[in-house]
Amino acid sequence: MPTQDEVLGYFEGLSNWGRWGEDDELGTLNHVTDEVRLGAARAVRHGRSVSCAWEVAVPEEMERATNSCPCAADMPGAEHMPPLFHNDRRWGFSNERLGMMFHGNTITHLDSPCHLFWDGKMYNGRSHELVDAATGSAWAAVTAAANGIVTRGVLLDVAAVRDVPWLEPGEGVFPEDLEEAEHRQGVRVQSGDAVLLRTGYGRARHESGQSGGITQAGWHVSCLPWLQEREVALIGADTPQDVQPSGYDDVLMPVHAVSLVAMGLWMLDNCDLEECVATAAELGQWDFQFAVAPVRFAGTSGSPVNPIATF
Repeated sequence: MPTQDEVLGYFEGLSNWGRWGEDDELGTLNHVTDEVRLGAARAVRHGRSVSCAWEVAVPEEMERATNSCPCAADMPGAEHMPPLFHNDRRWGFSNERLGMMFHGNTITHLDSPCHLFWDGKMYNGRSHELVDAATGSAWAAVTAAANGIVTRGVLLDVAAVRDVPWLEPGEGVFPEDLEEAEHRQGVRVQSGDAVLLRTGYGRARHESGQSGGITQAGWHVSCLPWLQEREVALIGADTPQDVQPSGYDDVLMPVHAVSLVAMGLWMLDNCDLEECVATAAELGQWDFQFAVAPVRFAGTSGSPVNPIATF
């Protein structure tokens, strides 16, 4: 297990600053080449697609705060309808006003590199001052991935490696767990892949009906050199990524911090991987085409997403 000084050294030792040019905002998504996308298409062998996202429900506290539901239905012939439709008694519509804080421990979302700073810097050495409260980030925002992320996905079921229904809160996943999962599943992570980590937390969440708290299972920071060596383009997990507590007093979320700031490694937090793991086990196939299409929110540090795995 690396010491805190060694983890702090990752900011330089694993840095991709300048690797793809001084103006690069894509970071590790540069590993997703045309050839990688073609290879991902060849991973479709059964034609079955599954979602890797949680359903976004309306929180009760939002309903209480607004005294209304964000979804409104207008009945046919309503008096406030525009003149064009005023006499059409058969026509109606529903409409929504949406607002959410997608970062956190509940909603499935994509983190872009501008989500975190370290010593006032973002990915590729840009200043945190490029983020403005009114206009958002002028650097490495989610719109850098506006063309979508389509690559090969690999699901690594570490809960199965440890022969448990789920990892307990506070349990970290280490490189040896990843390699044991590869061996058991007959798959190998390669350049440009999206690696999805199953801790089994999704099963626990389904069974309890509640999302977790501050303590959680997840990637241990010692996995980052492994992910860098394999040239992984994107990581996801069924938790918010970092094992918590991290074990490091001065770096509370080292996986987030080193990945986003130093490596430019994009992240998918809070995936629901239970249908994906069931499908992979049924088909005996642990790689698949993986597609993530973030909403083009200008200047934002991420986006809620519905990642799709196609086997």
